[in-house]
Amino acid sequence: MVYADPNISNDRPVIRQLDDAAINRIAAGEVVERPASAVKELVENAIDAGAKRIAVEVADGGKTLIRVTDDGCGIAAEDLPLALSRHATSKIDGSDLLNIHTFGFRGEALPSLGAVGRLTITSRVPGSEAAKIHVAGGKVEAVKPAALRTGTVVELRDLFYATPARLKFMRTDRAEAQAISDIVKRLAMAEPAIAFTLRDVSGGGEGRVTFRADRENGDLFDALHARLARILGREFAENALQIDATREGLRLYGYAALPTYSRGAAVAQYLFVNGRPVRDKMLTGALRAAYFDFLSRDRHPAAALFIDCDPTLVDVNVHPAKSEVRFRDPGLARGLIVSSLRHALAEAGHRASSTVANATLGAMRPEPAPAAPARVYQMDRPSPMARQAAYRAQSPGFAELSQNYSGRIVEPAPEVAPLEEPQDLPLGAARGQVHENYIIAQTADGMVIVDQHAAHERLVYEKLKRQMAENGVAAQALLIPEIVDLTEGDCARLMAVADDLARFGLTIEPFGGGAVAVRETPAILGEVDARAMILDILDELADQGESQTVQARIEAILSRVACHGSVRSGRRMRAEEMNALLREMEATPHSGQCNHGRPTYVELKLSDIERLFGRS
Repeated sequence: MVYADPNISNDRPVIRQLDDAAINRIAAGEVVERPASAVKELVENAIDAGAKRIAVEVADGGKTLIRVTDDGCGIAAEDLPLALSRHATSKIDGSDLLNIHTFGFRGEALPSLGAVGRLTITSRVPGSEAAKIHVAGGKVEAVKPAALRTGTVVELRDLFYATPARLKFMRTDRAEAQAISDIVKRLAMAEPAIAFTLRDVSGGGEGRVTFRADRENGDLFDALHARLARILGREFAENALQIDATREGLRLYGYAALPTYSRGAAVAQYLFVNGRPVRDKMLTGALRAAYFDFLSRDRHPAAALFIDCDPTLVDVNVHPAKSEVRFRDPGLARGLIVSSLRHALAEAGHRASSTVANATLGAMRPEPAPAAPARVYQMDRPSPMARQAAYRAQSPGFAELSQNYSGRIVEPAPEVAPLEEPQDLPLGAARGQVHENYIIAQTADGMVIVDQHAAHERLVYEKLKRQMAENGVAAQALLIPEIVDLTEGDCARLMAVADDLARFGLTIEPFGGGAVAVRETPAILGEVDARAMILDILDELADQGESQTVQARIEAILSRVACHGSVRSGRRMRAEEMNALLREMEATPHSGQCNHGRPTYVELKLSDIERLFGRS
């Protein structure tokens, strides 16, 4: 049986010029993927117009109505028809596509929206009368007079009514509304000087406000911190480190959370280039690399980072939705992110997330107080001298009781030491050990509970890493080099990072064609399957543009060595040992979390403890 090839025809194909309506619908398929895409384009236009207040109203997840109102510069009546023409824009003159200072520059959004929905633009420029224009399914009506105080109102109804097939690909109203909210919040992060309001008007009427962010005052970091606290939550703001670094024309600023404030998915990572929200694989890979040594593979950092640079150093015209960018020197941008974040994390020292203490207090769940509690008499907190006298009088009794309770005081002295000593330090003075694993320390305004094994494991691990950095990674030469056959493309990709691999003890050389010869492997790894390691490295290079396979394996070995060489759970520690551990934690960067990103200590404030006992 003979099958006809559908690509072969006796009829000669005819080249036709598509009409504007078809062209706009095709463009809409790239620019306007869903209602959230339309909101993004319209809000970015409002920002480009210099608006200080932007209000977004949506109905039915944006499927039936999207209305964006701003107080920007407006559009003149005579320019309204031109604004609905393809590739008509006021933002560039077309002479230099690599020097773009605005969000929009293609002139595709408005004609695309008018081709697939019912679009009405009402606008007024200062000193002129307001006017409006309507377009439905690509058919433009005449400009008409309108009533408007200032700025522009863009109303889009019945999105995709002109292309019903696209409606079948829409998600539920709730899912589309969530996507719109995410877009508005991302844009609001980058513009703390602009007030944003998002309102759901499904069913008519005033609707309900689902998001509101008033204009923030103060300098760049104060305004940004306040805006992030409003959008990402107070806990993120409390546990975020300020980032501000510049290198060769690129400036990185923003906030990145402590490793102990991590997430189970990459849902709290927000990256911006010249104020534009982007989802760039290279930038997210750099963020992951910066936290590589502090989080396990199933945890993800939280951050809101902004890169500002001369527009000529980055190409924003590489993606239809402008969600990806391309740097002239991607290595410079990546290195800036990694080094700046690691420097900030090192400066944070032993600091751990405040959410750890909150979770601890929540787990204690004190009994609810009665509706009208009677006042219970209790003594005022005694002075330090009174406490010392009381401790001296009570110490023999406590020494006897300590034999029968797990919360024992190690080496009780007949006379309590003065209280001004180490308790004024960040992690306080050790007062005891419970269950042979947890150190209890007293601070000036609370207490600290330290996991002795996790804390010491981190300290040993950091010491091993410092030794490796100073002395290098010892390499083990193979008696017979292992030859790994690859494609020429994979071979070239691998040889491009050969110098980086050599720093970790993996030495490779080209062996003709697409083959490489593995001559040395890291000695600390012992006997390794060189071919499997090379293939893992290539997979990482293809997926992320970088590889941390060798480094990860070496540091995993160091982590295991640190685990076996640290203080074990169940070991009874003397008072001086516990205090020495606390002092070393204070002096060692990253000691607030173990090798897997879990906290090494919990700090409870005295006010919170008193609240648990109803003393506040």
